[in-house]
Amino acid sequence: MIELFLSVLDFALPVLVMIFVGLVGTSVLVELGLMQKFSKLASPVFAYTNLPETCASSFVVAIGSADAANSMLLQAKKENCINDREVLLCSMMNATPAYFRELFTYQIPIVLPALGLVVGGFYSLVFVFTAVVKVLLIAVASRIFLKGNSCKAPETRSREKVSLKTAFERAFRKEFRLFLKIAGIYLIATTVIFILQEKGAFEIFSVLPLAELFKIPPETIVPLTSYVASPILGISLLGPMIHSGEMTEVQAMIVLMLGSMFMLPIFAIRSQLPRKVAIFGTRLGVQIVAYSTSISILVRFAILLILLSMVS
Repeated sequence: MIELFLSVLDFALPVLVMIFVGLVGTSVLVELGLMQKFSKLASPVFAYTNLPETCASSFVVAIGSADAANSMLLQAKKENCINDREVLLCSMMNATPAYFRELFTYQIPIVLPALGLVVGGFYSLVFVFTAVVKVLLIAVASRIFLKGNSCKAPETRSREKVSLKTAFERAFRKEFRLFLKIAGIYLIATTVIFILQEKGAFEIFSVLPLAELFKIPPETIVPLTSYVASPILGISLLGPMIHSGEMTEVQAMIVLMLGSMFMLPIFAIRSQLPRKVAIFGTRLGVQIVAYSTSISILVRFAILLILLSMVS
């Protein structure tokens, strides 16, 4: 039990630090009167949507940290500036910069050397394409379901100039109790996920039945199964098989799409769900994770069907 608790702390503490920085940092920016200036930087992205200005501000913050951006949305929701539907779409939008950030932190330094230019480049493009699809769907959904929100990014409560020290002190006093509440929920949710994982609850995501359904070659089963458990491990096993000719490039692409379709729900439950629930509450947090993950899976499924048509 102690080992489990230490594992939870090791996993959760970096996330809680980012949430704390997001809550206090956003509040400091409000006290300094900088939030509306940030929103103008993202205005071209939001010009054709009905998303509120607060969403544009948080999107800029999401380039650095999605947790910080979502903490900012929580602030706006607390002040009745945005409603649940707007929070849902804005939070999904805040997840998209991570796809482009991973090009430089994961795809180019790890995936391309391991899988080669063709397969690695394909895998990287899938990430970018998924982000583009999400942005387009969010934009369309905002036009259909949102009527427009005149609520501006929050400003300082007074026009007086506030020093950075004063702004930080005010922000800390205002946000500390909320952070403790979020931290408690996050630690509980993460502990539950870790216990379920130890009990083998995620074994329902076995790739073997689906691999047989799509008639994947037997030699691909090991890297496919490994990818679901650890994408980096799966990729490291796929690379030598591609270079040695044990599987074709198209077969490797099929393995990557199948593996990621099963990896995404596990990643969402283990990593994203506790974060979103801790920040936005159970109902809204589950909705955000479910919609975002479903879009990612559907994109990969569509690409998988195209690949299968190429080998049939």
